[in-house]
Amino acid sequence: MSFTPGTELGRANQEVFAETLLTLAKEDKDILAVTSDSRGSGKLMSYAAALPEQLIEVGIAEQNLVGVAAGLASAGKIVFAVSPASFLTARALEQIKNDVCYSDQAVKLVGISAGVSYGALGSTHHATHDIAVLRAIHNITIVVPADNLETAEAVKTAAKMTHPVYLRFGKRPMPDLHLSGTPFEIGKALRIRDGSDIAFIAAGEAVHPALKAAEELDKSGYSTRVISMHTVKPLDAEAVIRAARECRAVVTVEEHHTSGGLGEACASTLMEANVQVPFKIAGIPDEYAMTGSQVEIFRHYGLTASGLARTATALLEDQ
Repeated sequence: MSFTPGTELGRANQEVFAETLLTLAKEDKDILAVTSDSRGSGKLMSYAAALPEQLIEVGIAEQNLVGVAAGLASAGKIVFAVSPASFLTARALEQIKNDVCYSDQAVKLVGISAGVSYGALGSTHHATHDIAVLRAIHNITIVVPADNLETAEAVKTAAKMTHPVYLRFGKRPMPDLHLSGTPFEIGKALRIRDGSDIAFIAAGEAVHPALKAAEELDKSGYSTRVISMHTVKPLDAEAVIRAARECRAVVTVEEHHTSGGLGEACASTLMEANVQVPFKIAGIPDEYAMTGSQVEIFRHYGLTASGLARTATALLEDQ
């Protein structure tokens, strides 16, 4: 039976994160989860029940969360610090900068309910700034998995990493985008489909609408490439440059503000390599995002299959 990316609905990446972490922690007592009253939203209830001595609850105190995680990491523990992305990367930014990155503690910062997963709760709960602020900090890897396979492999890899890493997960059940056993490597993008007219370079939960847009563009006769750029830092510059040189236009897609995220990382890469191509960043503009579900917000900002197809078509027709 053939595999068609994006047709098989999986689970939320947060659920796969928690399940993978539990499996790893059962095999290694040095693995700890530290949460900020977020074991429920982080899907860690089963983990807490199975391994109560390997879970530390600090309450709604994100700065303390990161400080405790850094201290445990300095003592040789393998620490996953789990908190809603909006608060983890805003309230505790100084601790991430100094206690984790400057001190080079191998904390695995886990931003749950990222992007606009908490859409109906409004801008206070949106994490549309997190990639931008962390990209500006030295000594941290940023990983934004698109599906369950990328999530499981990212967690396994993060557990072995000896430097800081930020893992970004959302709440929505995600379709399978890759065959089981697809090789995964931090810093190496995954090409989901090939094409020579338009290249969508996307990250996280924005990859699926990009794939659906590619299917729509196929009906119009356009050949469309889709790349899952699961590692935003360090960026796979080779994949970005190759897409720009081999395709007629490039659209980046992200569940993040258009300032400071994946799109600007790709744009600067192309400018530095002196590669010119029609280019567009699809994301949330420089405003407080509308309040609504993730689906409603994506539709409002054109981060849907039809919206992205229109964006790509406009780029191609302007040539």
